[in-house]
Amino acid sequence: MRLLTLVVLIWLVVGAVAAWQRGYFGDSEQNCSTLATVAVTVVAGPLNYAGVNPKIDCEVPQPSR
Repeated sequence: MRLLTLVVLIWLVVGAVAAWQRGYFGDSEQNCSTLATVAVTVVAGPLNYAGVNPKIDCEVPQPSR
């Protein structure tokens, strides 16, 4: 169980480093697409260095007037 926890932790740290290297944590627009892209990049982990470049597009419905 400890080994699995360590592997998952390292996987997520590598994903966070990949997101940081792509500049996702900088001063960028804060919206659904940006947050989803950062989350998927972190979860993809080391796959980012194998050519995976996840991008998510989403639209949040606007409130009615």
